[in-house]
Amino acid sequence: MTGTALLALISLGTVGGAHFLSRARWTWRTPRTGIALWQALGLGWGIATIGTLLGLALLPYQKGIAGGLPGLLADQAGRLGAAHMAALLAAVSLTAVLLAMLMYAVLRVVRARHRHRALLALVSRRDSAVPGTLVLDHPAAAAYCVPGVRSSKVVVSAGTLALLDPAELAAVLAHERAHARERHDLVLLPFTSLRQVFPQFRLVGRCLDAVELLIEMAADDRARRDRPPRELATALLRFAAARPAAVPSGTLGVASHDDIPVMARVNRLLEPAPVRRSTRVAATVAVPVIAGLPLILCVIPH
Repeated sequence: MTGTALLALISLGTVGGAHFLSRARWTWRTPRTGIALWQALGLGWGIATIGTLLGLALLPYQKGIAGGLPGLLADQAGRLGAAHMAALLAAVSLTAVLLAMLMYAVLRVVRARHRHRALLALVSRRDSAVPGTLVLDHPAAAAYCVPGVRSSKVVVSAGTLALLDPAELAAVLAHERAHARERHDLVLLPFTSLRQVFPQFRLVGRCLDAVELLIEMAADDRARRDRPPRELATALLRFAAARPAAVPSGTLGVASHDDIPVMARVNRLLEPAPVRRSTRVAATVAVPVIAGLPLILCVIPH
């Protein structure tokens, strides 16, 4: 019973942690650490919540979760009362829904990218001014990455070529290639599927927004390794002023319609502020603890 109670506390704690992390600003200084913390919270919540339900269901066996499952299978749930059976069905249902929605999100993104790649093959062109990049003859400003397993495509519009000078364009392309290299699309998938499971909870939407912003900041940091940060900052401001076109489904764009995240990115590019060492160390230690502790509680007898 103690292990189940701890799992319930961890489940509630991850929800509270997500609430505070969605409003945190220190993660902007170290976006990769922030992304890892978000992933740990999501994984910890899933394991702890399902573990709590399984722990309640397997209480009659008095062997914990991993130890009680063989007994459950051996006697075909003969010891379970109505409340225990309800907890078991809830655990199985939640697991099935989470996995099904994750697979649905993956399939939807894969299909959208396949359609967009086929469209790009028809309407895009190569330009010697931007080698390795596809160009769309469209007047609106647009720059995005189409991630892929074997190869990724970076796409810009003719409007972008007219809007940015060569240095700013190089910074934008470096940003998009960072998305492709670090596979930020895979980071987003679990949070996208979670919003599909719980669309009525605003906290889930805030979590997705926070992760999306951190991903853009991480790509900004990767881009400024090769380009001066001012180039990308001015490019972002030009994009914001031009009101960029919405990027296709399943892609990652350089700028959004919302001015607030853009200004946050510009400010941190022009005036970077290092995160305190103690904060970084604490967050780094918290990642394996949050993700691993619920799994340990599910395995050990209690």
